[in-house]
Amino acid sequence: MTKRVFNFYPGPATLPLKVLEKARDEFLDFQGTGMSVMEISHRSKEWDKTMLEATDQVKRLMGVPDDYKIIWLGGGASTQFYMAPANLSLPGKKMEYVNTGTWATKAIKEAKLFGEVNVVASSEDEKFSYIPKDFKFNSGTSFAHITSNNTIYGTEWNYWPDVPSDVPLVCDMSSDLMAREVNVKDFGVIYAGAQKNLGPAGVTLVIVREDLLGRVSEKTPTMMKWKTHTDTESMFNTPPVFAVYICKLSLDYLEELGGVKAMEKMNREKAKLLYDAIDASDGFYKGHARKDSRSLMNVTFTMANPELEDKCAKEAAELDLIGLKGHRSVGGMRASIYNAMPLEGVKKLAQFMKDFQKRNQ
Repeated sequence: MTKRVFNFYPGPATLPLKVLEKARDEFLDFQGTGMSVMEISHRSKEWDKTMLEATDQVKRLMGVPDDYKIIWLGGGASTQFYMAPANLSLPGKKMEYVNTGTWATKAIKEAKLFGEVNVVASSEDEKFSYIPKDFKFNSGTSFAHITSNNTIYGTEWNYWPDVPSDVPLVCDMSSDLMAREVNVKDFGVIYAGAQKNLGPAGVTLVIVREDLLGRVSEKTPTMMKWKTHTDTESMFNTPPVFAVYICKLSLDYLEELGGVKAMEKMNREKAKLLYDAIDASDGFYKGHARKDSRSLMNVTFTMANPELEDKCAKEAAELDLIGLKGHRSVGGMRASIYNAMPLEGVKKLAQFMKDFQKRNQ
């Protein structure tokens, strides 16, 4: 087998080896058709079956209620930054956002194209190192929006904010989808780019409460309407078939592991290993996120100087621990430990961090 490293990149990110092997084995012949999944008609019975099964798996794994619709779309989560306000904004009513990092900032920028935006809370004052708590969303708002996990800064919502009964909560879950159990009923809309926890880049999952689909203006372009895609079961146009297919295999893998509950237990164990190494380092490693806002998916930390961080990343790479440099806006180091990152890889990284500290104090 070709060499495999432990891939800590933030996205596109590591995928389960079993999924990649299955895709390899079926690459030239999808379900006995004699064609690759990238060649087969998206109107064929074989593809239709795959698409419906993937949708049903999302419903089972996340406990999606019957009054919610699931959509598979292209364009990445960034497309939903404008599709959400296009579908949900109401005339004369503000849209309310919490700004917890780069992607929330981008979502706010897009929403302003559709009306007035009220940023009810932000953690920008401390370099997005925490999740705000002392704020409220207002009744009469079109919708409220949060970003559940902030990949760049290593913060995550460890509680869900209260919203007035007339305000749907919209959540960008791109980097922690199915990493932990959530009650879908707490949200009006959940959307997520696939390339961190679900599959490869090129497809976005949207879960939307059915009663919200009627809000969209008739003047909205057809492809921008969620209803266009719910009415056609995500088949209004040719879907990103290969990306959805890999998502389907990843969902198979997650079910085999025991579902989201079992995955959350594993994710908490993985994160604890790294945060324990940081907390026990006596300041050699300094976590970027406040302890009450730490992410299960992206562990961010700095060291005394950039030279030491470069040395750490280089020596880690020599041990096949890849992708540990932090984002340029934060610096330092970042270990992305999504669902597909095996416990073995995190244990190896935690031990390397301890050994590196001993050699460089």
